[in-house]
Amino acid sequence: MAKLNSFNKRELEKKKEQKRKEKQQRKEDRKASGVSSLDDMIAYVDENGAISNTPPDPLKKEKIDVEQIAVSTPKKADIINEPLKGRVEHFNQDKGYGFIKQISTVDTYFFHISNAPADIKEGSMVTFELERGEKGMNAVRLVPIK
Repeated sequence: MAKLNSFNKRELEKKKEQKRKEKQQRKEDRKASGVSSLDDMIAYVDENGAISNTPPDPLKKEKIDVEQIAVSTPKKADIINEPLKGRVEHFNQDKGYGFIKQISTVDTYFFHISNAPADIKEGSMVTFELERGEKGMNAVRLVPIK
């Protein structure tokens, strides 16, 4: 058993020594291949986002008017708030509530009978607005589409 362990130890030591020699050889090869300069490692990005090894032409640089850049969020009054369109998917007359599925998305919104016209029924097309309720967004100000 002692010979087996010593044989394995010698083999492992030989492998480690071989790896050290290979690493040293690679290091010497890199040094012999030449010194890389910082200029060889620099990459430039042009106005289209393409990477190149030549710097961009300063004459082609586009002037940007800093005053024209909007850095703020638009005011609430400037945002056009168009009513959303949807179809009444479910309506329970007895309990006084229903659900509207928005046409442009797959979102469904709750509505109460107090926010709906009297002649509303399932399948009706309506325009509506959204307001935050206790349990999420609610459809309010329902108007039937003729």
